[in-house]
Amino acid sequence: MKVFVTGVGGQLGHDVMNELYKRGHEGIGSDVAENYFGVADGSAVTTAPYVSLDITDVSVVDKTITEVNPDVVIHCAAWTAVDMAEDDDKVERVRAVNANGTKNIAEICKKLDCKMVYISTDYVFDGQGTEPWQPDCKDYKPLNVYGQTKLEGELAVSSTLDKYFIVRIAWVFGLNGKNFIKTMLNVGKTHDTVRVVNDQIGTPTYTYDLARLLVDMVETEKYGCYHATNEGGYISWYDFTKEIYRQAGYTTEVIPVTTEEYGLSKAARPFNSRLDKSKLVEAGFEPLPTWQDAVSRYLKEIEY
Repeated sequence: MKVFVTGVGGQLGHDVMNELYKRGHEGIGSDVAENYFGVADGSAVTTAPYVSLDITDVSVVDKTITEVNPDVVIHCAAWTAVDMAEDDDKVERVRAVNANGTKNIAEICKKLDCKMVYISTDYVFDGQGTEPWQPDCKDYKPLNVYGQTKLEGELAVSSTLDKYFIVRIAWVFGLNGKNFIKTMLNVGKTHDTVRVVNDQIGTPTYTYDLARLLVDMVETEKYGCYHATNEGGYISWYDFTKEIYRQAGYTTEVIPVTTEEYGLSKAARPFNSRLDKSKLVEAGFEPLPTWQDAVSRYLKEIEY
């Protein structure tokens, strides 16, 4: 199977390329950077086919992906700087990437009759209440520019294609980039106490585990919208931090605060990021391991 992957310079795209390589699929990576430094599998490093691609340029997207002629496009590229997306001078750029860029890819997938995977987010919902969000829920009310533009990307995919997987994830961490675990480990090194919000509830997603699921998906024709985070129960960022520090052997005190008390974020965050994942099992897909286990494996991976 030939798979074209966007955003390979990020956490998820990097792990998807690794997973494709491990399974013997042909992976072609892309990102906006001129070069990509290959796929690492354990200690082995191989050079993966790579093309530099600006997904906002419709003619370049058409030409590049047509030449590759993949069986699947796994679209991991996105603007993910949530607070920066709120800046007036960034909004149109965010929309160009998350909405219009996704539309460009969906249209070429339709032309080539290939499958598409679109990575979305819990931020397409308003985060109210306590009930887990269902994957086929249409009650969209994004609270911020990032969520709105990711929703526009979802709608571009679902209105253009039949052969698509929309996969919503939350609280992402992986090897290849910045994330909450790395941030909290760095803060915990230099502070005796840290303040972490305890009124935003969800579940983390380890990109290594998610990559396995995404490749499982594209090996099937079980199309539709899914939710995919690690198992292990719903938690707050406070709970997450406590477990990170426990496993890392930190003695840093973690102080729970409300989002209002914390008060540093420019973009509004959803309080309820609970995503119902039962559709995965119903479709015959293997759920992701628990987030506690994922943290343990991740800390070993980054040598903590």
